Amino acid sequence: MKKVITAIVALVILALMAWGYAESAAHHGHGDAKVNPKETIFEHLGDTYGWEVPFSHTKKISLPIIAFAKGGGLHCFMSSRVTGGDTWQDGDASFKIPHEGDYKGKLVQVLDDGTEYRPWDFSITKNVLGILIAAALVILMAMSLRKWYKREGMKGPKGFKGMLELVIDFVYTDTIKPIMGKDAPKYGPYLLTAFFFILTMNLLGLIVIFPGGANLTGNLAVTMVLALITFAVTNLTGTKHYWKDIFWPDVPIALKCPVPMMPLIEFLGILTKPLALMVRLFANMLGGHMVVIVLILLIMVFAQMFGTAVGAGTAIISVLLSLFMLVLDTLISFIQAFVFTLLSTIFISMAHIHEEHKALTE
Repeated sequence: MKKVITAIVALVILALMAWGYAESAAHHGHGDAKVNPKETIFEHLGDTYGWEVPFSHTKKISLPIIAFAKGGGLHCFMSSRVTGGDTWQDGDASFKIPHEGDYKGKLVQVLDDGTEYRPWDFSITKNVLGILIAAALVILMAMSLRKWYKREGMKGPKGFKGMLELVIDFVYTDTIKPIMGKDAPKYGPYLLTAFFFILTMNLLGLIVIFPGGANLTGNLAVTMVLALITFAVTNLTGTKHYWKDIFWPDVPIALKCPVPMMPLIEFLGILTKPLALMVRLFANMLGGHMVVIVLILLIMVFAQMFGTAVGAGTAIISVLLSLFMLVLDTLISFIQAFVFTLLSTIFISMAHIHEEHKALTE
């Protein structure tokens, strides 16, 4: 009976998520306006200065805007002042968010001559707040387990804490420890943090209602920073033998001098590793979100092209396929967090090859 109830609840949640995507897409085509698929997709996946309220065409959760105006001066106000396309006069500076042009969707300062200037923008946007929420959730999960073990000793937790312990044990004991060896306790905290942080961001991105809905790991800037952190940990803690194998590898001298062919290839390998981490996570998560949105948009597109009856028939197929994709995206969220952690573990371990390890592999 519990399994049946769980399945029903999961189905209802997925249906609400698909409905939320549909409402978000319908917002761009309500009334007599035609749906612009390209604009709808990129607006939904992009960063904004407000958080959309699901099942509403007009309401948004206002977020704080923080900007340094040209000529100096810090300005703070809520995004509701400018999200409607209006110009807001804050002290001696005017701001707005244009709906077209080079700065479309970005905060600009309107100068006295009417030109638009892009100020230093430190606003709490949807993605920024989403990252802060994900980080807070990861900290809460870690602190809850710490509190349990501090109070109960080595007694195994149950429920959600038990599931967390199971995942931690799998990632650390079965993945990080076999690869890192004696260095596992040193780098395990970072790798586990990266896994749960990415997983939390992935899962939050699948939820339509607040605090979910931000396309965090589908944002290239977010995955780039994550990859750069692994890049920094790998290269700043690398052993002398790691750097020797890069600039003077054990290959015939003709491949190193006078033309440093192999050292150049090895050095380029340093740069391609974080690039692979960045693009792999970004492309997989962005693709999953985009497929769901496209499936939902088919309802509006077919309704406009062939009438309401055809749109209603398309809705059944689109929603069912969207539910399937949301289930698949949930699985992909776990897989991509694990793959990022696994590759980071391998890259870091490759930078810690000691002389004795090298002798064993030869």
